Amino acid sequence: MSDTPKHVTYEDAGVDTAEGGRAVDAIKQMVASTNRPEVVGGIGGFGGLFSAAALKDMEDPILISGTDGVGTKLVLAQILDRHETVGQDLVAMCVNDILASGAEPLFFLDYVAIGHIEAEHMAKIVKGVADGCKLAGCALVGGEMAEHPGVMRPDDYDLAGFTVGVVDRPKMIDPANVRPGDVILGLGSSGIHSNGYSLVRKVIGVDGIVPGTPEAEAKKAELDQPLEELGGKSLGEALLAPTRIYVKPVLEVLRGGAPVHAIAHITGGGITENLNRALADNVDAVVDRAADGSFAWDVPPVIGYVCKQAQLTPNEACKTFNMGVGLMIICAPEDEAQVAAALEAVGEKPFRVGTCVPGSGKVVYADEQ
Repeated sequence: MSDTPKHVTYEDAGVDTAEGGRAVDAIKQMVASTNRPEVVGGIGGFGGLFSAAALKDMEDPILISGTDGVGTKLVLAQILDRHETVGQDLVAMCVNDILASGAEPLFFLDYVAIGHIEAEHMAKIVKGVADGCKLAGCALVGGEMAEHPGVMRPDDYDLAGFTVGVVDRPKMIDPANVRPGDVILGLGSSGIHSNGYSLVRKVIGVDGIVPGTPEAEAKKAELDQPLEELGGKSLGEALLAPTRIYVKPVLEVLRGGAPVHAIAHITGGGITENLNRALADNVDAVVDRAADGSFAWDVPPVIGYVCKQAQLTPNEACKTFNMGVGLMIICAPEDEAQVAAALEAVGEKPFRVGTCVPGSGKVVYADEQ
């Protein structure tokens, strides 16, 4: 090794700060489009500023935070070179979680780790985040774009997000209020949402494929072909359908006084390992499932397609995917008509998922009783 010092810049090491600056400029307007009145200043500082003045009108404001990522769904986005919607997935996974407590999401921050920053590519990703924030009614107050040369491939990236919301304690949704006899209503999902994609990738044959390679290009062409089983959609299109954000309609229903006992966001672990999180300790949820494993509600074709290809049993499917139900709402039987009508008034199409019975906080299925 030579003892002669060598001039090495940050760019020589693989970090392009100038391109990072261009990326920030490219997303400024998108970020500004999510602003709420409480936002102070804009992006570019060392922290996002948000006024808490609105909380003074609450009796006992409770701040609720949530953080999550998009997971291996990003591999599909990279293989298909479609990055505009994964940001909505990121926002949805966080804001739908805090909605389960009745909280309104106030602001959101994102973290993008990427092998090499390209302003145009970054703008596509952040546009999805901004779109998700607008759907949720929260402000995108900041974030981080971290370039990781030598750790990640130049076109590889990962996403993480963080949200803070608020609910007045007297109006907080508490699973302890769930009682035997309560009914469970469901709100439809847009597809697989953002969970179960490690199984999906294995089933469709993309596990281990590196984006940008000839093998990935061949798989992209295959995934772009329309399929009759999916109503003419391509498998790639169906798998990248963004996660639904339920915040605005459900908050409108709650603010209107609808008597809701509990809410469950159906994410990783499917129905089996999420609905139980919305139950009191002395209650079981009985989900209406027929002997053949089918449901009375519509299951998106892409979920049925993947379950069939993986040869999942009904229990395995319900422990992996949302099975067409992205959010579940529990209420007293005498309030079912009122809650359902309130949901319909804001454009939702609620359906009966099941009922609550005495138990120990588990999810069971009608066909197994």
